[in-house]
Amino acid sequence: MARALVAGATGYLGRFVARELKARGYFVRGLARAPEKLADLRDELDEIVTGEVTQPATLTGSCHGIDVVFSSVGITRQQGKLTWKDVDYQGNLNLLAEAERAGVPKFIYVSVIDGPQLAHLDIVKAHEDFVAALAASRLEYTVLRPTAYFSDMGEVLQMARKGRVYLFGDGSNRINPIHGADLAVACVDAIEGSQSEIDVGGPETMTWREVAAAAFRALDKPVKITSVPLWMMAAVIFLTRLFSRHSAELMAFFTTMGSRDVVGPPMGTRTLDAHYQNLAADAQGKGSS
Repeated sequence: MARALVAGATGYLGRFVARELKARGYFVRGLARAPEKLADLRDELDEIVTGEVTQPATLTGSCHGIDVVFSSVGITRQQGKLTWKDVDYQGNLNLLAEAERAGVPKFIYVSVIDGPQLAHLDIVKAHEDFVAALAASRLEYTVLRPTAYFSDMGEVLQMARKGRVYLFGDGSNRINPIHGADLAVACVDAIEGSQSEIDVGGPETMTWREVAAAAFRALDKPVKITSVPLWMMAAVIFLTRLFSRHSAELMAFFTTMGSRDVVGPPMGTRTLDAHYQNLAADAQGKGSS
């Protein structure tokens, strides 16, 4: 039985990867700094170890006996004083060092599609700096580059619930986001494959206007979209940077991704329409209970 360590198992993608690994017969060890958050994955995890990737000493022994390390570790929102460099780069570098010490043969990492072209953005640079370190290591590796997660698309549904969706530019740029369960299949396939980098997107490509329309359709609300000029976003980002570099860089990342085509090779079966419909139905059920 192959043995896998899932770092980031408490996150959106990590949970799906743990389930996919278990379904394929892997021994699955989850790494988390707050193990209690993995309570709903007890059936998918054979073992849980406590560790914080930004604190190397806590990772000692976490990779012992492991055949492959999977990591989707990273932050979006600010966590105290931690930066993307601290977590997405250095944290994963600490985990890589532990994997090397333990003699792990393979490391699977999730970065960003078109990462090398977007390394001027802080969040992407942290990813790509780690990709460079991983490529220079002695481990066999695969870097997956998804377009966007369905969980990211939830922000559009939240705006639609409030009555209006704001898009960067005219909303004509295309994207094919992917559900975590479909992406998990690609991640586990990568363990059993030999590619060093894999771009991946969902089964359907939509414009951002079509994404917004799908959100309103799921909520049975009229479509109301406002296009925010890119020059205005540039000004907002500049002003925000005076007070919070993290917030400004996060805004710059989403503005960039929302104003360019972000399309990867399609895979999977789960559609955004169905995802929005499920989220809307779940919210309605909670509201009536």
